[in-house]
Amino acid sequence: MSRTEVSAPVGPPSGLAAWLALLRWNKPTGRLILLIPAGWALWLSPLAPPAPALLLLIVAGGLAVSGAGCIANDLWDRRIDAQVSRTRSRPLASGRVRPAAAAVVMVLLLLLALAVTLALPHRALVLALAIGCLPLVLLYPSAKRWTGLPQLVLALCWGFAVLIPWAAAVGDLPLQAPLIGCWLATVLWTFGFDTVYAMPDRADDRRIGVRSSARTLGHRAPAAVSLCYGGAAVALAVAAAAAGLSAWFWPLWFLAALGMQREVRRLPLQASSGEPYGQHFRNQVRLGSLLLLALVVGRF
Repeated sequence: MSRTEVSAPVGPPSGLAAWLALLRWNKPTGRLILLIPAGWALWLSPLAPPAPALLLLIVAGGLAVSGAGCIANDLWDRRIDAQVSRTRSRPLASGRVRPAAAAVVMVLLLLLALAVTLALPHRALVLALAIGCLPLVLLYPSAKRWTGLPQLVLALCWGFAVLIPWAAAVGDLPLQAPLIGCWLATVLWTFGFDTVYAMPDRADDRRIGVRSSARTLGHRAPAAVSLCYGGAAVALAVAAAAAGLSAWFWPLWFLAALGMQREVRRLPLQASSGEPYGQHFRNQVRLGSLLLLALVVGRF
C-alpha cells in the first residue's frame, strides 16, 4: 500500500536489486512514512513511552505489510505501470520479476505480518484490526479504476497504522481525543502527501484513463493539500493537549506545521520533471518525524 519518492526513471534493476525495488526497500522514505503515524500513536497512548519489544514488533509488522502492499499494487498495475514514464522501470512492469514469484513473496510477507500480529499484546483485538485492514490494503491498487479519490482509500489504510499500535499498547480503542485526533491527523496527512505524489503522473493517467485525486482536484490540488496539512496539524495538537503533553511539544509542533504549509507554497502546478514532487514527499517524512520528536519530548 505504500508510495515512495517520485524520481526520474532509471534502467530496470536486476537480481537482488529488482527484489529490493519491488518491495521499495531501496527507498527508505516510503517505509518511514508508514511507521511515523505508528510512532505518533505509541507516544500519544496513555501508556507511553512504549516498551522496546513493542516498538520492534510494530516496525517488523509495518515493513512486512508495506512490502506486501507494494507487491499487490505492482501486480494490479504492471500493465499500467509499463505505460507511465515514472513507473515503467519497476520490476514487474519491466519483466525483471515474474508475477507468480512476486505473488509467492507477497504471501510470505503476509504470513510474517500475521506472525507479528499474533506476537503482539492484546492479540484478539489486534488480529481483528489486522483482518479488517487487509481488504483495504488489497483493494487500494484497484481504486484508481473506480473512484476519483483513490488517495482517500490509501489514507484509510494508513489509519490502521494508528489503530493497531494503539490497540497493542493499550488493549482498547477509546473514542477519546488522543486516539481520534491521531487517526484524523494521519488520514489527512496521508491524503495530502499522496495527492502530491500523484501530481507528476496526471498527463499519463489522463492518457491511460485512470484516476487520482490530483486529476480530480486539478488546479485546486495545492489548496486541498494545504487544508489537509493544516487539519492534520490541528488534529494532532488537540490529541497532544488531551493527552497532557508538556510545553516542550509545542515549539516543534509549530515548526512542523509551518514547514508543511511552506512546502505546499513551493509546489509547482506543472513541472518538467517529478523532482519537485519527490522532494516534497521526502520533506514530509522529515516533517512527520519532527512531529514524532515533538510527541517524544512532550512526554518529558
